[in-house]
Amino acid sequence: MKLATWNVNSLSVRLPQVLDWLQAQTASGTPVDVLALQELKMTDDKFPAAAFEAAGYCAQWFGQKTYNGVALLSLTPAVDVVKNIPGFDDDMARVVAATVEGVRVIGAYFPNGQEPGSDKFEYKMEWLKGLRQWVKAELVTHPKLVLMGDYNITFDELDMWDPVGLKDTIHCTEEERYHLRALIALGLHDSFRLFDQPPKSFSWWDYRESGFRRNRGLRIDHILISDTLKPLAQACIVDKAPRKNERPSDHAPVVLTLA
Repeated sequence: MKLATWNVNSLSVRLPQVLDWLQAQTASGTPVDVLALQELKMTDDKFPAAAFEAAGYCAQWFGQKTYNGVALLSLTPAVDVVKNIPGFDDDMARVVAATVEGVRVIGAYFPNGQEPGSDKFEYKMEWLKGLRQWVKAELVTHPKLVLMGDYNITFDELDMWDPVGLKDTIHCTEEERYHLRALIALGLHDSFRLFDQPPKSFSWWDYRESGFRRNRGLRIDHILISDTLKPLAQACIVDKAPRKNERPSDHAPVVLTLA
C-alpha cells in the first residue's frame, strides 16, 4: 500500500501536476493508493472530481474559498468519512478522514500559526489539543491509523536548514513541538525517520531567495503511523521532482510504502 501527502498550494493551479504525478507513479508499477491533498483553495463545487475519476481515483473533499481545503484520493472507495475534528468548533476546512482498505487515514492541514504570541498561534495550540484528543479516541477504534499532511511543525534541528537562525520562530518553537511529541506519545511514529535519510531532507522551500535551489527548507510535511502499521513500513521518501516543475507548489509530496 502506497500513501502520500502533498500540499499543492491551489489545486486549480496545480491539478495537471497532480494528475501527471499520479500517472507517473502508476507507470512506475507502484500506484499511489491514497493521496492526501492540502490547501485546495477552492469551494466544494469547484473540486475536479471528474478529472480524478477519469484517472481512476475516488475522492472525498472538504473545500473553502481562497484558503485551506483538504481532500483524500483513493483507488478504492473510502468509507466512514469525517470532516474536521469532531467536537472542535472550527470554521476552517482542515481535516478529512476516512477508512481505506482497513486503514484509517486522516489527512490534515495544520494551522500555520503566523508567529508566537499571536491570536493565530493560540488558535494553533487549541487546534492541536483538539486533534490529539480525537486521534487518541480514533486509535482505540482504528489500530491501523495514518495521520498525514502539512503539519507546519518541525520535529527538531534536522528538519531546519538554519537551526540557529530559525530557532524559536514559527514551525520551530518548543510549544509547537510539544504537541507533535504528544501525538507521538499516543503510539504514533514518524515514518520518515524509520529509515536512513540524506542530511538536509526537507519537504517545503520558500519561493523567495531561491530557497529550493539553495536547499533552504523545512521538513513540515509528515506521515505518522500507528504501532500496528510500523512493522509494515518499507520506505518513506520526499519526492522532490514535482518541486522542479514550472509554477510548482512550495511543498513536495511525502510518500510512504507499506507492505
